[in-house]
Amino acid sequence: MLNIVLVEPEIPNNTGNIGRLCVGTGNKLHLIHPFGFQITDKNLKRSGLDYWVHLHVKEYQNIPEWTDQIPDKSRVFLFSSHAKISYYEAEFQEGDWLVFGKESVGLSQEVLDLFENHLTIPMSGLIRSYNIANSVAFVVGEARRQILLNP
Repeated sequence: MLNIVLVEPEIPNNTGNIGRLCVGTGNKLHLIHPFGFQITDKNLKRSGLDYWVHLHVKEYQNIPEWTDQIPDKSRVFLFSSHAKISYYEAEFQEGDWLVFGKESVGLSQEVLDLFENHLTIPMSGLIRSYNIANSVAFVVGEARRQILLNP
């Protein structure tokens, strides 16, 4: 399974949609506090529908708590609109960590400095970024495709 990480998610609907995607694709969701909502938020539940109970999810109180339990830091991929390397150039494998920042500002420089693999999702110059739920879906789709082609 892939490890999908949301650092300080702010919008419950996005987190709910990503949780639903994780259930559908057999991946684990990791959520790093603080959140901009409560896990009991009705919007989170509505977006995740009744799938949330099937979600393999783990919460962390802070970044160090999360990073301390990563077995291979070379398999952590951070997504940023400022990165220069496209996610199409990465070679994903089972167990990888796909890390996305908060909706309003992305990943902090502090988090970016922790890992070497910084990737971007190509987009036209007409937008600053994609919705985080869409971004996660793009990347999970490509990672799953690669894993199926190269078991």
